[in-house]
Amino acid sequence: MPTVSVERDALFTNLGHTYTDEEFDELCFEFGVELDEITSEREEALKNENAKLTKQELEALSTTVIYKIDVPANRYDLLCIEGIVRALKIFLCELDAPTYKIVEHSADTDARQCMTVLPATNPIRPYAVCAVLRDVTFTPERYASFIDLQDQLHRNLCRQRTLVAIGTHDLDTIQGPFTYNAETPKDITFVPLTHDVEFNAADLMEEYLNDPACKHLKPYVPIIYDAEKYPVIRDSNGVVLSLPPMINGAHSKITLDTKNVFIECTATDLTKANIVLDTVVTMFSEHCAAPFTVEPVDVKYEDDSVSKGYTTPQLFLRKETAAIDFVNSLIGIDLPAEEMVKLCEKVQLGPACLLSEGTVLEVTVPPTRSDILHAVDVAEDIGIAFGYNNIVKRVPTTCTVGGEQPLNALGDLLREEISRAGYIEVLTHGLSSCHENFTALRKPVTPAVELLNPANVEYQVVRTTLLTGLLKTLQHNKSASFTKGFKLFEISDVVLPDDEHVVCESIVGARNCRRVCAVYAGPTSGFEIIHGLVDRIMTLCEVNPEEAYIANSAKGDEEKYRVAREGYFYTIKESTEETFFPGRCADILLTYPGSGGAQIKIGSFGILHPEVLKSFDIQYPASSVELDLEPLL
Repeated sequence: MPTVSVERDALFTNLGHTYTDEEFDELCFEFGVELDEITSEREEALKNENAKLTKQELEALSTTVIYKIDVPANRYDLLCIEGIVRALKIFLCELDAPTYKIVEHSADTDARQCMTVLPATNPIRPYAVCAVLRDVTFTPERYASFIDLQDQLHRNLCRQRTLVAIGTHDLDTIQGPFTYNAETPKDITFVPLTHDVEFNAADLMEEYLNDPACKHLKPYVPIIYDAEKYPVIRDSNGVVLSLPPMINGAHSKITLDTKNVFIECTATDLTKANIVLDTVVTMFSEHCAAPFTVEPVDVKYEDDSVSKGYTTPQLFLRKETAAIDFVNSLIGIDLPAEEMVKLCEKVQLGPACLLSEGTVLEVTVPPTRSDILHAVDVAEDIGIAFGYNNIVKRVPTTCTVGGEQPLNALGDLLREEISRAGYIEVLTHGLSSCHENFTALRKPVTPAVELLNPANVEYQVVRTTLLTGLLKTLQHNKSASFTKGFKLFEISDVVLPDDEHVVCESIVGARNCRRVCAVYAGPTSGFEIIHGLVDRIMTLCEVNPEEAYIANSAKGDEEKYRVAREGYFYTIKESTEETFFPGRCADILLTYPGSGGAQIKIGSFGILHPEVLKSFDIQYPASSVELDLEPLL
């Protein structure tokens, strides 16, 4: 959850109320946010073990009380003091939700500011959206909040500027129309905000990589560093406004004297760009001479295949509906429909009305509430407006006895036993890159559940194997001792495409599959160790080895006394899995009452192929096993 730091006195001044810390904590809870910490600059410095400040430097730090407020990750309108104050006042019924208006600066629409996007930007950041705020009055506090909101958006919705980058400029220092282009780094020369001297873009990237004073910009350098051309925005005189997503030019720097603000957002995701722009203008248009007004900008594309062009900001009002019975059922209340309509005003979802003879609630979603996507979101906000403390505790109307699912019970028992065998349990990420999930394991790329807009290349697909996570764990623990072997295991789900799997009468196109996976890495391959784990798992699951399998074992007499379920047998046979070393791997085959006498492959184990180890930078030989648990129930 993002944490927003606001000065307590400034917050109370804007709210028009003074609260004790306990009272404000309770207000935050009622509103659905959390007062995480009460601190000050001096307290923060004293708690920071890495801050080596002198006594004089500590005394110079402010003792002004700061509230750190945790806000929901999708409530972008609460990332600055303006948004928090506005939302709380509306929640307390002390302020009506504002109406945001798009207003032309001139009656002549041809005089409207314009941004032209050239085709050269397509490979790197193809989209741009813009707006203008007129007659803004900045104070030191408002200016600091303006900058902080951009930083918060960059960290959260913009995904560290990879999806969207925000640029703000003093409109009176530049001349439209504006051009968004991509040029070779050596051809882009300007004075950046961070320096007083001119750089070309190539040299500036090296400066940000190596200058300790610019370490806050270093994480963004890889976004465009290897590109043949860098994105750049210029005005009609060729003046560089910004080098997205890195830095703005000093020429159009915003100061406390700035009155007219030009806002541009470049992006790889147009939807998120519009959300970011709407958030910035709705938060800070309240400081305009005509509050909550914004001037539009035309965005034109020379390449029609990207877009036909549009005017921004959009500031769309949307309608969402939720059934009255659904809302009451989800919250656990019995609220009249008319009361719900009134509560919508407290959470900025008004005006609301009733449809279908009063059985359906229709709300109006303002541009600040991009988090409202479904009837569940509407119900959640009505619950907040009603007050969670006002929900009466009731005894459930159903009479059932809870119990652990058999698959979970089996997993918990196996965790204990595998841990006793010396393996360390890990919990790895459920998302993976296509390369690590398939290619790095020497597997062909097969269908998988893909993410439409992954945060980065690491999160492209939902994993179809647990092995990737264990190998990455080994990769990141190379400093550990492998002298006696390094044993890891995980029991978790993978997700496999399945066009026949049904949940609640709907074909979802995928299904979860519970698996156990273990890896041994050390001075030797450890094949016999992993093989022993396979036999131990089967023994614990009361599955008998087949006669031919027993004949190859030195424990023939012992198998007579094994506790086993009737009709369950397993064996192994040589595998052709390319993840493993040829001739040193096997498939695990299970015969059980539901298999019709056929041998079903439930997993494989063996010595990992050297190319797999190289792909994950593992310097020791390793063996692994991965098998499905559901057939063993």
